[in-house]
Amino acid sequence: MPFLFAQLSLWINTMNRWIKPLLAAALLAAGAALAQGIVREAPKDVKPARLKVTAAPQALVNGRPDRLSPGARIRNLNNLVVLPASLAGQDLPMVYRRDAAGLVHEVWLLSEAEYARLGGTRDVGGAEGLRRFNELLALVFGGRR
Repeated sequence: MPFLFAQLSLWINTMNRWIKPLLAAALLAAGAALAQGIVREAPKDVKPARLKVTAAPQALVNGRPDRLSPGARIRNLNNLVVLPASLAGQDLPMVYRRDAAGLVHEVWLLSEAEYARLGGTRDVGGAEGLRRFNELLALVFGGRR
């Protein structure tokens, strides 16, 4: 009988004391991590288009030949940066921004539903069209919070 108490003692085997608090802390941290939402924000000067990477850095933007910049950042739906070569051959909806040299530099990929909400805004024309496009962009990126 004394041997059994020595095995279950919280004072002799101190590791047993930390199991429950450690599990509680891990569950609390996991819950806090899941509570954080993905916040995606795109700048105001982006344009909607469709991207098809042929052979990086060569790409088709709305069916026209174009190039990605050497440091192009392509963000997927989870706001993670993806490599252009992993998108080769796929026709994807996006909003994008060019760099000073005129190359496609920053890309945010959209879902088909988000792109459909932005549809009809390719030719923003005047100030009213630009304001409407910015409202739609805020709806698309604000809807993921």
